[in-house]
Amino acid sequence: MKPYAKLLSVLVLAVMLVSLLAACKPTATPTPTTAPTEKPTEPPTQEPTPTPTEKPKEPVTLRYANWNLGTEEENNLQRQLVKAYMELNPHVTIEFVDMSGGGWDDMLNTYAAKGELPDVFMANNVPLYVKNGWLADLSALVANDPDWADVPDVLKAGVTYGGKVMGVPAAQFIMGYFVNKDLYEAANLDAPEYGFTLEDFNAAVTGLNNPAKGILGLDEQEFVMGWYPHVLDNRLQWFSFDGKHMNYNSQAFKDTVAKVAELKPYTWQGLTDEQKANFKSTGPWELFLNQEVGMRWDGGWAIPYYAQNATFDWDFVGIPGGNQALVMDIMVVGKTTKNLEEAYKFARWMTFSKEAYAKEVELAKAAGTVPTKMPVSVDAASIELYKQFFNKPGINAALENLDASLVESLAKVIPGYIQARWEGKPGIDIGEDKDVNMWYMFFHAADGIYKYEDYAAKLEEFANNILDTARAEVEAALK
Repeated sequence: MKPYAKLLSVLVLAVMLVSLLAACKPTATPTPTTAPTEKPTEPPTQEPTPTPTEKPKEPVTLRYANWNLGTEEENNLQRQLVKAYMELNPHVTIEFVDMSGGGWDDMLNTYAAKGELPDVFMANNVPLYVKNGWLADLSALVANDPDWADVPDVLKAGVTYGGKVMGVPAAQFIMGYFVNKDLYEAANLDAPEYGFTLEDFNAAVTGLNNPAKGILGLDEQEFVMGWYPHVLDNRLQWFSFDGKHMNYNSQAFKDTVAKVAELKPYTWQGLTDEQKANFKSTGPWELFLNQEVGMRWDGGWAIPYYAQNATFDWDFVGIPGGNQALVMDIMVVGKTTKNLEEAYKFARWMTFSKEAYAKEVELAKAAGTVPTKMPVSVDAASIELYKQFFNKPGINAALENLDASLVESLAKVIPGYIQARWEGKPGIDIGEDKDVNMWYMFFHAADGIYKYEDYAAKLEEFANNILDTARAEVEAALK
């Protein structure tokens, strides 16, 4: 073969090989110019996390006994407060216990004997209930209660036995003298004000007194025996009680008896039948609203009545020395309650809860009436709520000074006091009156039937033996 022919064959073979390789090369995929139309793969769908829900509370029925509920038809503020509690706590049902079959303590004793003591009930005699083992210890429950911190110490002390809180204050009522300021102004005399002195008291009683014109300086002398010992000796509280014993043989109490006798001519009890004809009133309870007395002894429960009915300028002035007596109601929880915490929550609502007091004010406004009590847990906010209805300088001063109060409700809280003050019989005959009781001795101490000094030591010894024995019994019951 010629050389150029061989070269030609090689070139043809090369061209054929290139064409074959080109035919075998894969076709390239065009790059898309738009977003893919296929929906991208999504993560698996998850069920929403459920919101935690509070476990429904178990239904609770609480049996409740109180003497302030009125009738169903009246639907007073206390019944409305009970209803409000059940609306706020739908799992709780409050049942009213029928207490109409006898005396309060007798009925409680009947229910206790049947094992049916109410879960929550008002207390007429706390020492008796403690001694009987009827009451739950509320110490742990009140310890961390913020509203309890603002309850006056004088009230807390009244429900504390051996360091244990055996009840809660249900209400407090200041007690002392109310004055008709207009009468004093008309007589050109200075009306007593909260903080007045014993000298001011004497001047107010004697200076205004004019039975011939139907005006008295003081309504009754009996109540002086309660507060006067404290004014003479501040170690003594109501009726000479010093926190442990009665001081019937003290000079302060003997001087008190003499003072009561001295004041009688300026009171209703000192009027002759001829003098009574000069008055519109038929008894001492009518004198104040009839504007026939300068000073009347009364309790805070009368404040709404005076506010609605008095046609003159009046105020509360307490007792000489810038103080007042204090009446307290007490609510307790039965030891046999099946749900102590729920019973306590309801008891606090009906007593010292600030939230409940605000609710009572709301209900009172809606009903066109006034709250039935003062706040028990006392702070600036609760006082302002109260002042919406009653805003008197003396009342306001007393609310700021509650811990200094003389607790008048000793019968409800002091073991043995009922016997030491009223019912006990010290073995004394006075004339034809044989084996008289303590009430007799004090009621007649200033009227000349007998000479008090002759019996003072015996009365004190008798009373304090009772108090010591009763206190020991309660302390034993708490162990």
